[in-house]
Formats: sequence, C-alpha cells, structure tokens
Amino acid sequence: MEPLNIAVIGAGVIGKRHVQEIRNNDACRLVALADPSPDASGYAASLSVPLYSDYRALLDKEHVDAAVVCTPNHTHLEVGLACIERRVPVLMEKPVADDLESAHALADASKQAGVAVLVGHHRRHNPAVRKAKETIASGRIGRLVLANIMCLLYKPDAYFDVPWRKQAGGGPILINLIHEIDLLRHLSGEIVSVQALSSNTIRAHDVEDSAACTLRLANGALANISLSDTTATPWSWDTAAGEDRQLFDYRPVPTHFFAGTDGALTLPDLTMWSYEDEKGRHRPIHDTHIDLAEENTYANQLRHFVDVARGATTPIVDARDAARTLEATLAVVESARTSSMIELRAK
Repeated sequence: MEPLNIAVIGAGVIGKRHVQEIRNNDACRLVALADPSPDASGYAASLSVPLYSDYRALLDKEHVDAAVVCTPNHTHLEVGLACIERRVPVLMEKPVADDLESAHALADASKQAGVAVLVGHHRRHNPAVRKAKETIASGRIGRLVLANIMCLLYKPDAYFDVPWRKQAGGGPILINLIHEIDLLRHLSGEIVSVQALSSNTIRAHDVEDSAACTLRLANGALANISLSDTTATPWSWDTAAGEDRQLFDYRPVPTHFFAGTDGALTLPDLTMWSYEDEKGRHRPIHDTHIDLAEENTYANQLRHFVDVARGATTPIVDARDAARTLEATLAVVESARTSSMIELRAK
C-alpha cells in the first residue's frame, strides 16, 4: 500500500511534534508544510519538503491525502472547511475551535461531506487511559463517587514572550484544562454543571493563571479540578505521564484520583486501591499496580489517523465529541467570569 501523503498546516511546537511522528511512520509521508512565519523556511528546508505561506495553495498544488492542522484556535474552522471542501481528512489540534458555533459548523460540514475530522485530544490514545476506562467501566471501583484532578505546573517566563499567551483564550483553562475536561468525559461520562473560580493574581496578565472548578456528572458523581501554570509542583499530566519526554521532565507521580464505592484508581500510574473483604476505614486498604507496557501516545494517534483517513475506522474523538469538551471548558470560563453555576445542555 502506498504511504499516505500528509500535509502539516502550522509548524509551531505541536506541528513539529506531528512532523516527527509522520517521519517515523512508514505508512505515511510528509508531503509539504504551510506556515507564514519567517522561521518556517529554514525548518522546511531541513526536512526537504515544500513550504507554502498560504495553506490553500498547498492544498491546491500538492497531492494531499490528509492534513494535520496546528494553526491558532480562531482559524480552525476556516482551515478545516478548506480541507473538507477538497475532501481531505483532518487531524485538528485541540480545541476543535475557539467557540461553540464554529465547532458545530465544522462538525456539520464533516458529517454532510462525509470527510472525517479527528480532533487531537491525544490522551485518549494513551494505553493507561484505555486501561483506566476499561477498569472504571467494568465496575472494579464500584460506582464512581468523586474524581480529583491536579494540573499544577510552572511555565517559564519565556513562554509568555508570545503575546497571545497573556491574552484572553491564551491561559491555562483553554490550553491545559481542556485536556482534563476531555479525559474526565472520556473516563467518567458527560458533565452537566460547572462551578468555577479563576485568578490572575500571580502573573497579573489579562488572562487567568489559576482556576479551580467543581463539576457534576450525569451519573451523579462530582469532580474537582485544580489548575495553575504558576505553581512549582510535580502534579501535572505533562510531567507525570511521560508522553513527551523531549519537552517535559518525567516525574511519575499520581495526579488524577478516581474514588468509587468499592475502590479507587489513580492515574497516570494505574494504581488500584481496594479492601480484600469488609470495607471500612478500620480495615487495611491495599494497593495494586496495573502493569502495562509503555507506548508512544502520539504515534498511536497518528496510526489511528492514518486508518481514519483511509476509511478503515471512524475517529475516536470527532468534531461533535470535541465540541462537547469545548462546551464544558467554555462553561468553566463563563462560571468564573460570572461567579455562577453553569448548567450544560442535555445531550
């Protein structure tokens, strides 16, 4: 079978991560890049691939079987529609769009044209997440009662040299919390209400640097998420899961806690806690590590995308699914802004 010709639109940090995986996968090849930034020319030359400043020109001139879109959030609808119009399947980096109207427009266009859109909520391709979903769904922890999630990290000052990262939409809610929202939905079910607070006290940027939220799930469980990009801790998925050790220091500690009536599970370390017989705080509770071979999460995502683009399977997270994650994340923003509980629409 001929390798799939993949174009990458947007050659920033995450775009380069996708390029790396494409070049390491024999089932596909990098056909071209699109990026208007001055730095992109040297990067494209180092890869010996054509560079276009306009992604439309790339799509029209190159033989493109699929595209990975890593452009700013507000361009996702425009770029996605251009791909769909040319019947090019898309791996769209998260968030699927910067507002719900755009997200639903992209989902509608994908469905009507029959052109797949896979959204890059990459954690769903992590074997630990797959195992956690299986463990929770099987009832091993009983009925889920409460989830506690920590996303507490420190972004260096140089990170904020990019102006949009200090402006609305560039804070940790839409950059980092959206991953936690998607993971929570994937493992525990839909979110029906959100109450949140946010703060910009430490960095004093226009956008938040910290937030805390409580969510109610459709199954009656509650979840708490603590979020900050200005805390010196090891408690974040980026460093604890080891998905990208080229970018982040690897420190394997539990950051996600799922508590049920019969036991508990922590992630990303996959530790089960349960009683041997009678339950109760007066009895010893035992921990068991669930052994699992490590896998490259981004490579798994790319393999899935290749299968999606070839029509062999459907996206594990499509634009409609990703729109629900976006809706819950935007509800956190709105709840923090208005100091009120936000009810989400029934699905």
